Amino acid sequence: MRITAPTLMGLALLTAGCAADVQTGRSDQASGPARATATLTVWADDSRAKPLQDLAAAFERDRGVKVKIVQKGMGGLRDDFVSQAPTGQGPDMIVGPHDWLGKLVQNGVVAPIDLGATASRFPKIALDAMRYEGQTYGLPYSIESVALLRNMKLAPERPKTFDELVAAGGELVREGKATFPVGLPVDPKAGSPYHLYPLQTSFGSSVFDGGELAIDNPGGLKFAAYLRRLAEAKVISTSLSGEIATNAFREGRTPYLITGPWDAPALAKAGVPFAVEPVPPAGPEPARPFVGVQGFYVSAKSANPILANDFLLNYLATPEAQRALYAAGGRPPAMTSVREELRGDLVMTGFADATLAGEPAPNVPAMDAVWGDWGLSQLAVITGDGDPAKLTEGAADRIRAKIAN
Repeated sequence: MRITAPTLMGLALLTAGCAADVQTGRSDQASGPARATATLTVWADDSRAKPLQDLAAAFERDRGVKVKIVQKGMGGLRDDFVSQAPTGQGPDMIVGPHDWLGKLVQNGVVAPIDLGATASRFPKIALDAMRYEGQTYGLPYSIESVALLRNMKLAPERPKTFDELVAAGGELVREGKATFPVGLPVDPKAGSPYHLYPLQTSFGSSVFDGGELAIDNPGGLKFAAYLRRLAEAKVISTSLSGEIATNAFREGRTPYLITGPWDAPALAKAGVPFAVEPVPPAGPEPARPFVGVQGFYVSAKSANPILANDFLLNYLATPEAQRALYAAGGRPPAMTSVREELRGDLVMTGFADATLAGEPAPNVPAMDAVWGDWGLSQLAVITGDGDPAKLTEGAADRIRAKIAN
């Protein structure tokens, strides 16, 4: 079922029924249909629950409809929704990242929505992230990606390429002014496909191309060789975890850090004089980071689809809502006008500019089969455990087999 903009007549009938129920004290039996539409339930994690409470209060005041915000841990929210929605026990709406979408659609628990004119308020990259097989399923509210954080005291000039960055960082290490040329995090057990993706795309290799796995295309093999050279030059190492890299940047022991907006508040509080810029390319093409988009979904099993769509389009797709969610979470707002209002915030603007130059992380279920082997192959390349091309091709073959099964 596609959810479209609510009609005035439909809303009038629904809200009038709810109001009459409150005012006349009718019995449950007499007011069953109206009572069934009287409450909207929204699942959200702790960072979104508070601003949603305030937005829900306005909806309750205007519509006479109760909105129940249920705080859920993000780790289990998607799976709980998938299991409970078909039973009728799930919520009317949820908040979550766009890369859940493939599984949600596959399980038949989210409804397509028609944003109509509202779509013009958002950039194409945010809307694309919320589409699956040609249909829109979510309302975006924030966008994010990794970017390059540059210590302006240690590195006053913005590097145009990653090689320039490596050279500048290496010179500082040789002069004893830094410990690491760049803070490029690598998980010692899982690798770092997410943080390395901007560099990989600059060689012309994306994770999927036309629906086909592309990490082992000619650009992917060139990137693997480049990654080995970075490791041999001690630019990247499995001992430089995210925590170590971030601490080194905060303490002035590396001039550069590749990270996302989640680290920015602590670094700013520590007094680090940093600029936020797109990751410079290592290859001949632009570097495109993975983009994550957070948004709202409406349950395909909702008993209140018209009211849910009303809350979505008229209360959540507003500048006020986007400002409140930005204030609570610190991620760049998806709505273009709200981002423009915040252009004076150079950290937010830097992350937003980097994000808008990226590409949405795939939201297809097949992505679950990609991360593990992809990351392990990069670890092997970094540690010198085999030929970079063969390691990459072997990982791609295993991933294709898993997807096929």
